[in-house]
Amino acid sequence: MKKIIVSLLCSAACLAAMAQTPTTGPAFKALPPGAHVNADAAVKPASEEHAKPVAAPGPVDPKAGKFQFKEEMHDFKTVPEGPLAECDFEFKNVGKKPIIIAEAHGSCGCTVPSWPKDPILPKHKGVIHVTYNTTGRVGMINKDVIITSNAQQSTMKLHLTGIVKAKPVESKPVLDPGPPPVENK
Repeated sequence: MKKIIVSLLCSAACLAAMAQTPTTGPAFKALPPGAHVNADAAVKPASEEHAKPVAAPGPVDPKAGKFQFKEEMHDFKTVPEGPLAECDFEFKNVGKKPIIIAEAHGSCGCTVPSWPKDPILPKHKGVIHVTYNTTGRVGMINKDVIITSNAQQSTMKLHLTGIVKAKPVESKPVLDPGPPPVENK
């Protein structure tokens, strides 16, 4: 009788343990086909996976500065490989408070923006100047500039498109070797 009770208790403990193991929901991550489970790996509860709190976006101040760009996309059309391709994104602050641009960065190192460091007062204009390095980048241009500010649109994305045409291959003149050498017999 003792063996039956111990057996039942062990079975109940196993079932309880399996019931606590997540098999669905956000904590469960299915393995791709062919993957193996590492039995020695520590299992973290879902609450520990994302330990850093994420701040919810605060309410937008209706009086905050507001970008009004002439264009949010610039098409370079076709540009030659080699020289920098440059453009300006002009904007006006149509809000009621100054806009302070904290940062602007390109989607890669070949796209470099410069922006006003002073606050842009209401009803005043500003320019974000962008240079794109075409050297070694033949083909389509598809780049972004991300702007972070205190404006109502706290993050703005400007877009660059176009085509970089390869520079022509320089042909070197062939030197005339002159008449063939004369053989002495």
